[in-house]
Amino acid sequence: AEGAALPAKVQTVKYDDRSLIINGKRTLLISGAIHYPRSTPDMWPGMLKESKAAGLNCIETYVFWEGHERAEGKFDFSERFDLPRFLDLCKQNDLYVILRVGPYVCAEWNYGGMPWWMAGRPGLVTRTWNKPYMEAMERWVMELGRQVADRQITHGGPIILVQMENEYNIVAGR
Repeated sequence: AEGAALPAKVQTVKYDDRSLIINGKRTLLISGAIHYPRSTPDMWPGMLKESKAAGLNCIETYVFWEGHERAEGKFDFSERFDLPRFLDLCKQNDLYVILRVGPYVCAEWNYGGMPWWMAGRPGLVTRTWNKPYMEAMERWVMELGRQVADRQITHGGPIILVQMENEYNIVAGR
């Protein structure tokens, strides 16, 4: 419903062939994309307010691994990469979030959003069941989880769905 606030406490999230069912109520997500690192934190409140006014109840956003781990093992969730702040602003604007975490996102971002330091690492083959890649990806996903876990819908946050990987059919079966 237009202008409806996110439920204060979500107990169940289910789905069927028509919609999501949140706390027993059918909810159709009407989303638009805002890629938080492609703007500044000062812009986020206005963009989210305009999105809500346009009738959206959900924002989908990519999480660009490369922006958060520019140097191996050194994570950055500050300034334009302050994902927790962006998620909190979505919640304040009664907007659900579809978090598209990759690790590969494409999104016209260099190297598909994956860190450049992986490109030259001997023995590392991205987007495969490759031990060095899986170790790097696990470290990233665990850190990302620490940053956003309490912002899941079942914890009172705005994250309603998470998409892993993107455009995998490009490399599947190779």
